Amino acid sequence: MKSVYITANGGPEVLQLQERPDPEPGPGQVRVRVKAVGVNFADILMRMGLYPGAPAFPFVPGYEAAGIVDAAGEGVAHLREGDSVVVPTNFGGYTDTLVADAAQVFRLPKGKSLEAGAALAVNYMTAYLALVDQGNIRKGRKVLIHSVGGGVGIAAVQISKIYDAEIFGTASASKHDFLRKQGVHHCIDYRTQNFEKEVMKITRGGGVDIALDPVGGSSFSRSYRCLTKTGKLIIYGFSAASTGRTRKIINTAWQWLRTPSFSPFDLMMNNKGVIGLHLGRMTDKPEVYSEAMTQLVKWWEEGLIEPVVGATFPLELAGKAHEYIQSRQNIGKVVLTIK
Repeated sequence: MKSVYITANGGPEVLQLQERPDPEPGPGQVRVRVKAVGVNFADILMRMGLYPGAPAFPFVPGYEAAGIVDAAGEGVAHLREGDSVVVPTNFGGYTDTLVADAAQVFRLPKGKSLEAGAALAVNYMTAYLALVDQGNIRKGRKVLIHSVGGGVGIAAVQISKIYDAEIFGTASASKHDFLRKQGVHHCIDYRTQNFEKEVMKITRGGGVDIALDPVGGSSFSRSYRCLTKTGKLIIYGFSAASTGRTRKIINTAWQWLRTPSFSPFDLMMNNKGVIGLHLGRMTDKPEVYSEAMTQLVKWWEEGLIEPVVGATFPLELAGKAHEYIQSRQNIGKVVLTIK
């Protein structure tokens, strides 16, 4: 099998394609010939040495893949050879072949592409857990979504629409027309506008019920101030720490210093909540994955959600995919493809 390894901290050039023997499925496992791999910002942070808990070098990054089952181990009944599936992975996704526990492999709805399948697991599970499980979204709520043009952002828009939410989103102006068509009611250009002032002006000082923030630094403070009473800030990333192709210690330290500490008494007196979400740290709770993926596949079958693939790159050009995301060009998911 061929896999892309991160061989050291650094720029996209540290991603190297290497070959290993094919794995064999054990009891309760299936082997999948991967055709599409989702690229996530977490992969970039791993490459830059900014991702806590990443394995020792060299290792294969990647949290999601889609492909065709080609072998099943003893005791597997619900999957068979030829099934098109989505596989959430705990690292190891940048490959053309993988073995996974069958209980955590999900069949694609009929007629759906493998590229779209590779865009489902991480982005939509993150958005689902943030909005439904942790955010307790209800009909008509106001939701602020940062980086709304990215994979998680678009997933959050689509899920928010299911609940008839009023959607506020931050993105560069070039993406606004597309995002309005997706259902964003209020597009805010984070490069030229102060999103806190814009949100409070539009809501007449009322604020939003849920804010999803993967940016970090001072953005956490401003998102918190955008909340109404009983509002919740869901933090699930720290993209402000990565500017450029390689790690910059001064920038990372500066962003860290700008990150707020939330006092329990302040939270209590303001009736607000701050909640952290790290999908990669939930692998010990497979029932959470299963519940979320089951609901998401159902919504996909019903046409309520539809993953948006913004760009594809061959597996061997994974470095180019990283550069594309870091340049903030992508609208929707970036996917690696394998022939």
